[in-house]
Amino acid sequence: MTRRSLLHRAAWITAASTFARVPRIAAADVSPVMATLSKYMSEARNRPLPDDVIEKAKHHILDTFAAMVSGSELPPGRAAINFARSYGGEKIATVICSNQLCGPIEAALANGLLAHSDETDDAHTASLSHPGCAVVPATLAAGENFGIDGLRFLRSVVLGYDIAPRVMAALGGAALQSEGHRSTHSISGIFGAAAAAGCAANLNAQQMRWLLDYTAQQSSGIAAWQRDTEHIEKGFVYGGMTARGGVTSALLVQSGWTGVDDIFSGADNFLQAYALRANPASLIDQLGERYEVTQTDIKKWTVGAPIQAPLDALEALLKQRSFEADQVRQVIVRIATSAAAVVNNREMPDVCLQHMVAVMLLDKTASFQAAHDKERMKNPEVLKQRAKVQLIGDAELEKVMPRREAIVEVTLTGGAKLTQHITAVRGT
Repeated sequence: MTRRSLLHRAAWITAASTFARVPRIAAADVSPVMATLSKYMSEARNRPLPDDVIEKAKHHILDTFAAMVSGSELPPGRAAINFARSYGGEKIATVICSNQLCGPIEAALANGLLAHSDETDDAHTASLSHPGCAVVPATLAAGENFGIDGLRFLRSVVLGYDIAPRVMAALGGAALQSEGHRSTHSISGIFGAAAAAGCAANLNAQQMRWLLDYTAQQSSGIAAWQRDTEHIEKGFVYGGMTARGGVTSALLVQSGWTGVDDIFSGADNFLQAYALRANPASLIDQLGERYEVTQTDIKKWTVGAPIQAPLDALEALLKQRSFEADQVRQVIVRIATSAAAVVNNREMPDVCLQHMVAVMLLDKTASFQAAHDKERMKNPEVLKQRAKVQLIGDAELEKVMPRREAIVEVTLTGGAKLTQHITAVRGT
């Protein structure tokens, strides 16, 4: 044996002994929070669910599919289908409202964009996110790829809804967007999508930890989506990007990739990188007791969430005392200050509070068609009514967030004042 070969062999022995210690070191580095979370995620595929949770999950699955169907006729939905058609890929997964089959990653992106082509999908107010448009498309794509049954599909969706808001709670909630300029919708959504896809992929607890690692690395999105005037980027940030990223994480780990065992603790962890007010315990708060799908709202009106309560209030006033638009002198709408900033004189009809209130005054309702008729925003009669609407960001209503309350005061030409305070939005 030469000196060179002896040194070479010694180096391999040293390396092998080092690698042999890695699993033990890694296991010791997993925090109790991560151990609990990953175990819960890995067991979700077999965990029975309460009857009321099953029923609520079915409502949200159906609601999200309906959002995909209606979204297919809007510009973001058409863009999604065109992407899937031009990109191609392996013919495994369905793109809703088309005859297109493609790979699960591409299908997740397209269906996520379809699900948030407008404002018909569900909303989780406490986390400032839209879980359905990320979780359901990701579960559908991964489910088709792995051939799961309906019960696994449902349990995967419920898990996705459970994880998405808890990640946001750990990061400090809505402050991440208002103070940190990051998109709560995309960060919450990708973790929900990944959890659901990981459940469909049958990942064990260790693999779930790696899934969360790759999801953290992919998590992105800034609040600049609020400047999008066509809803295409917004649909990508809320649904397309998140569903795609979640499915990608599941496919990478299921194919054998390894990673960091606990991305939520240790050096340079996810919470350190993102959080303004990190609280890791929120990741496992009441897991298995409080199912977040039951805390998620289905929208009555196909408009942005901050406009739901004002439209409810105006509808109630119209039922109490019938009046015509020309009999209205002024409408004052008070909502939380953070919510007012999202819907104040926006370019898109379905997220412009002043426009949708004007539509309600004229039509006595706010239909899907009216909420997506951008040309009508130039209509002289609509503009006449819109000029009467004053939006006020109310600090007192900010204090009750995440409950989306609204106070609407209508002053008629004769001087009468009608007031309605909505404390619980229809669909919550």
